[in-house]
Amino acid sequence: MKNVEFVEKSNSEGNKTYKLSINEFSDMTNEEFMRHHTGYKIPSSSSSTYFEHKSFRYQSLAATEVPASMDWREQGAVTRIRNQGQCGACWAFTVVATVEGLIQIKTGQLIPLSEQQLVDCDHNNNGCDGGSEVNAFQYIIQNGGIASEENYQYQSTDMGSCDTNKESDHAAQITGYEIVPSKSEDDLLKAVSKQPVSVSIDASGVAFQHYSSGVFSGDCGTNLHHAVAAIGYGTTEGDIDYWLLKNSWGETWGENGYMKILRNVDAPEGKCGLAIRASYPTA
Repeated sequence: MKNVEFVEKSNSEGNKTYKLSINEFSDMTNEEFMRHHTGYKIPSSSSSTYFEHKSFRYQSLAATEVPASMDWREQGAVTRIRNQGQCGACWAFTVVATVEGLIQIKTGQLIPLSEQQLVDCDHNNNGCDGGSEVNAFQYIIQNGGIASEENYQYQSTDMGSCDTNKESDHAAQITGYEIVPSKSEDDLLKAVSKQPVSVSIDASGVAFQHYSSGVFSGDCGTNLHHAVAAIGYGTTEGDIDYWLLKNSWGETWGENGYMKILRNVDAPEGKCGLAIRASYPTA
């Protein structure tokens, strides 16, 4: 009942920019929830090398070239909300979302791609036990592409082995990936104005678990253990700047699976750390 009380108390306070609601995760403690429904891991090898050798193609974009708002759903570059289930594969979902977006922007075709292939076949990540977006981008490049969701469907679990026939049947390819300069919401804005971007966030806390609508400004740290796709940004009628995030917790969480979260905060790392580690594929 603790979660119910928390939600009711938060919503009754009236000074919040967001609402919470009881959802399918309410019967879990926050610890249980985090254990089963996140799964981002900073790769040990890359902590030092992550920001080296990578160019940022949008660096020279002038502020005047960045639109005041963007929603890649309206541009036809976002597939339906998926649900990772009790599998720590958020890293696969954020990568798939950004690749789907990139391919649509490049070709006009929106093709749902396979998270299960990444879970089963990307051995630099740990399937349902977590992984990183950078390793997944590298896997797609080395494999020569990624299968469609239709061909290699999601199972919410590690299947234990890679289906190599499906693995080699590519529906999309990427040639590389780039890193958004860390702790710069301005640079993140430039990137998201051009394509969906993978962002890592701190999704801990009962408020995040029960987010329902509005612009989230609740408690969270900068301990990055979840990954989502930034698919837009904007400003509310009440002049609150926000990021638009695509999550992988199904349509019953948040605004039909999406979240608005505070943008342009005082801290350079961004709300819930979302400006610390962001990246996007290239093709």
